[in-house]
Amino acid sequence: MAYRLIIIILPEKKELDELKSIIHRYDVLNSWQVSSRENEIIYHVIIRRAKTESLINTLQKRFSYLEGFRINLLPIEASVPVPEPIFNKKEDEVTDTTLDDLKDRLDPQELINRLSRHELYASLSDISKLSPIYITMVILSAIVSAIGVLNNNVAVIIGAMVIAPFLGPNMALSLATNLGDVQLAKDSIKSNYVGVVIAFSLSLLLGMLFSVDPSVPEILLRARTNLGSITLAFASGIAGALAFTVGFSTTLIGVMVAVALLPPLVTSGLLFGSGEYALASGAFLLFFINLVCVNLAGVLTFKIQGIKAIYPEQISKSRKMIRLSLILWTALLLLLMVLILQYRGALDLLLLG
Repeated sequence: MAYRLIIIILPEKKELDELKSIIHRYDVLNSWQVSSRENEIIYHVIIRRAKTESLINTLQKRFSYLEGFRINLLPIEASVPVPEPIFNKKEDEVTDTTLDDLKDRLDPQELINRLSRHELYASLSDISKLSPIYITMVILSAIVSAIGVLNNNVAVIIGAMVIAPFLGPNMALSLATNLGDVQLAKDSIKSNYVGVVIAFSLSLLLGMLFSVDPSVPEILLRARTNLGSITLAFASGIAGALAFTVGFSTTLIGVMVAVALLPPLVTSGLLFGSGEYALASGAFLLFFINLVCVNLAGVLTFKIQGIKAIYPEQISKSRKMIRLSLILWTALLLLLMVLILQYRGALDLLLLG
């Protein structure tokens, strides 16, 4: 079972009793006051991971108006001896269940045992920003993917998939939608746009410089899309969102391979550069399918998991953003289904001819 250390910096001593009262309502494993400087209180709480979001939300709502109030959240890799489960309380320690206790036990994070909204935000906001490292990863991944496709080398292509520079920004966009965070959404869209332009331009140039054989199996695999591609991309997108929320990094590797965004984009650029426009359109269609499905799956998965804004102004924004994104991604998905059916027929005629 995972635990978290919550460090609470309370700038007003007079609020200490209120802080203890709030903490007492939660099934904390341990809590203690570390120090007191002038009028400031530093308080530590050890709590199960599944309870962190609910507790932090309550503390934010109650004390965020105080200047200097801050919460730091740290993971605990292990604790010796192992803390006793909350259901092992002695009978004389059991208190009457209050409405707040009930809400706490029914919290979505508690039911799913996922990472808190705050941990997700910290993780995804970092990898969604446009930075020299991100651009370098896109360039390297595009080069590796192009080499793998041109040489029909599956192992090299998988290597490019695992680098997966686009997965983070797209998951961050889904998170921003559910939280009503406009700035995070802008950062994610910017990173996605720049990354796509760089990868496509580089592969287009490589397609002009090197000979591209359109009969290579790895090229044809990405040029021939069908309705099954949508099912695979959507299922993999859900798995990716779940992997992020529960912290399963090993699962993410499989998702990166299953719903890779870069190889079909690079394949499209190579084919466009070599003048194979029909096949290039199919590869780009596959890229767009993966992009739409990852975002749609991410928004739905985060919403079902109860990842949401807590302040009224953010709640209003998030509702509008969720509604708009669901309409947009669903409409694009329906359009892609029509295009797939039309493209498949045209491609079959081209190949037969």
